[in-house]
Amino acid sequence: MISSTSQITRMATINDRQKLAYLIHFEVHVHRHLDYRPPLDWIGGRPFPIIQRQGDIIAALACPPDPPNIAWIRMFACKNQYSVRSAWQTLWDSAYAELQETPNVSVAAAIPMQSWFKVLLRSSHFQETNRIVMLAWDGYEPPKGGYETKIYIRPIRQDDLEAVKAIDNASFVAVWQNSQDYLELAFRQAAIATLAEVDGKIVGYQISTATPMGGHLARLAVHPDMQRCGIAYTLLRNVLEHFKRRGARMVTVNTQADNQASIALYTKTGFEMTGEEYSIFELKIQR
Repeated sequence: MISSTSQITRMATINDRQKLAYLIHFEVHVHRHLDYRPPLDWIGGRPFPIIQRQGDIIAALACPPDPPNIAWIRMFACKNQYSVRSAWQTLWDSAYAELQETPNVSVAAAIPMQSWFKVLLRSSHFQETNRIVMLAWDGYEPPKGGYETKIYIRPIRQDDLEAVKAIDNASFVAVWQNSQDYLELAFRQAAIATLAEVDGKIVGYQISTATPMGGHLARLAVHPDMQRCGIAYTLLRNVLEHFKRRGARMVTVNTQADNQASIALYTKTGFEMTGEEYSIFELKIQR
């Protein structure tokens, strides 16, 4: 094990980028959030504490709030020679203390992909609050059907993003809301980004990314006042048609296990459960 001699804990800076990249890409104990932004893009945000020993970075944790009230654990990495539990406790204590002093931050959250990270989260009193389930559409013909409501589907433009954010925030509870910056990044990386209009008003949107097998429906939202009018179904059918024309063999999507409305929508349009699922852990920030 690595001794604590000459060990310091501090916030990451841009000068740490190369060493952090090595830590993330070559170590075994690495958690990375399912994210549009790679972990190193969070350098400069706070909290992003690291443990440094004799000039070497042996562990790092990134959890800058985005949106402003939610601190997702974007990355945690630790060198194999160092105690992963000790590193986590040191870094999380530092991050938590800063989050307590950051206005409006109410929750820290994580989606652990490995069992060892679940153990660490539980040791810091995170609790499992839900699960994410994965569904897949196998590339057969998209569903047919129409609705009486006149729904116009068109590509999202840059100047639509403010209205898209308003729909997003109205449609999801705080932990799942997207910030303006995050939506703009998602839009820039999208393979297909479309919105739905009714009587000239934007009422819903979807953003999908490309994958080696076809695509992934990253976000689908309809304003609460316009739900159950066929808008989500029309957006979904339209994006599946786009992917079908591109030769997609599979389109995936995920949603919360307790979101029965979303699961019903996806199964109605030909998606099936894959059996893959991930836990969601949350911790309230106490002041």
